[in-house]
Amino acid sequence: MSHPHPELGPPPPLPEGGLRVTPLGGLGEIGRNMTVFEYGGRLLIVDCGVLFPEEEQPGVDLILPDFSSVRDRLEDIDGIVLTHGHEDHIGGVPYLLREKPDIPLIGSKLTLALIEAKLQEHRIRPYTLEVAEGDRERIGPFDCEFVAVNHSIPDALAVAVRTPAGMVVHTGDFKMDQLPLDRRLTDLRAFARLGEEGIDLLLSDSTNAEVPGFTPHERDISQVLRQVFAGARKRIIVASFASHVHRIQQILDAAHEYGRRVAFVGRSMVRNMGIARDLGYLKVPAGLVVDVKTLDDLPDDEVVLVCTGSQGEPMAALSRMANRDHQIRIVPGDTVILASSLIPGNENAVYRVINGLTRWGADVVHKGNAKVHVSGHASAGELLYFYNICQPKNLMPVHGEWRHLRANAELGAQTGVPKDHIVIAEDGVVVDLVGGRAKIVGKVQAGYVYVDGLSVGDVTESSLKDRRILGEEGIISIFVVVDSTTGKITGGPHIQSRGSGIDDKDFESVIPKIDEALAKSAQDGISEPHQVQQLVRRVVGRWVSDNYRRRPMILPVVVEV
Repeated sequence: MSHPHPELGPPPPLPEGGLRVTPLGGLGEIGRNMTVFEYGGRLLIVDCGVLFPEEEQPGVDLILPDFSSVRDRLEDIDGIVLTHGHEDHIGGVPYLLREKPDIPLIGSKLTLALIEAKLQEHRIRPYTLEVAEGDRERIGPFDCEFVAVNHSIPDALAVAVRTPAGMVVHTGDFKMDQLPLDRRLTDLRAFARLGEEGIDLLLSDSTNAEVPGFTPHERDISQVLRQVFAGARKRIIVASFASHVHRIQQILDAAHEYGRRVAFVGRSMVRNMGIARDLGYLKVPAGLVVDVKTLDDLPDDEVVLVCTGSQGEPMAALSRMANRDHQIRIVPGDTVILASSLIPGNENAVYRVINGLTRWGADVVHKGNAKVHVSGHASAGELLYFYNICQPKNLMPVHGEWRHLRANAELGAQTGVPKDHIVIAEDGVVVDLVGGRAKIVGKVQAGYVYVDGLSVGDVTESSLKDRRILGEEGIISIFVVVDSTTGKITGGPHIQSRGSGIDDKDFESVIPKIDEALAKSAQDGISEPHQVQQLVRRVVGRWVSDNYRRRPMILPVVVEV
């Protein structure tokens, strides 16, 4: 198994007749999926998603792939293939199209409808090409064939990309549910046919590679939901991803069976379910779905609310209900169902929401105490089955953290893929397919790009570090006026503290230390404001550390008169 090395330099020019594969997101993480294919000087992008921030990234709304390696080559991009409509695969598209709005988007009917609605908010009207399983389209030099795969959203596709360098298959996210709700199976016959033709490089979903056996059926959830509905005394509040059409369908079916009305809460939930209903992916009995404003007229035991927030997102509806910051108030006897899995890194936020809901008297049903969710990704048994069908010559695990990528690589090796033909890469690592072999040849920039409000890329790791210090340790500001000629203090020091846990009057004991240090610096002829600021910062920092064992941000302001 080949793997990246930190000392990798920029990649050499792509050999003539070779195919270059550069993942810009989705490797070593769950989210931000984006892969760039290059052949003959032209580029094809598969997916362009976002990653959601964790607690150590305060103030960040979204994390994008780094477009810097393609920014100077936007004219070379022949299209963006979108495998399915989840945010971690389409959420970054508006930010790339801001730089060149006429890059064609290629995807299935539901996927394109979801991204078009998102782009409308950004005032971008995209060029689109709708495809379905079995279709084959020429996109520049890339001959793309689309294959049906089963996932936790309808209309998901894998893509086989043929070039003279060989055939590459990108699975997107997939599993092999044999009893899917929409009866749309992962097309194993098509994958077997591609395997017979010869898959030179397989990029395969790794998310559940550590999980033994087979992922349970979506249908298994329906019976559990019916039991929850049968036992619920008051309102039922369901939190799910705004794109999980299959799960919402099961909620609607259970609500209809038990005589309840359903209201969608949250802009993205209302929008996406409206799209799914209009396109026929969501079957809604007449009169079942009502406006949230009409719920006050219904008895509590006839109400179902469907909202976002299953990952503990602070601004989502469910988190705000838990914090008593939403128009919908949780009352004793309400039943809350978290109908999703825990994305790694979100555990603390989710349990904080569960505790908040429980505090107000809700009965909380989640994956930890009931089977109310199954994964949308293939487990180890399915992946073994899949590799035996595809028989790829080279394998590159994608979509997963390091442990998932390595587990997936091991599965490939067990099915006979030679270990030296398995490439474990990471974001930015460049892989060339030349002469039937896939090898790592270099690395391009692929860091995090933070979206914070309206700013994109302005927030740096340094500013996030400052935010963490401010949030955890607070800030101390010191205001000093010095004579520009003599360097002596003519005003202050005035000290204020916010969030440091130190009372302002306690700073009286450090003021003599500042006076003494500044007097000595004046004698030594130090009067340059920046040097004086550094001196004040050191004196106060040492005093705080010695007396309080804390490290707040210290902000000295020196004014010369």
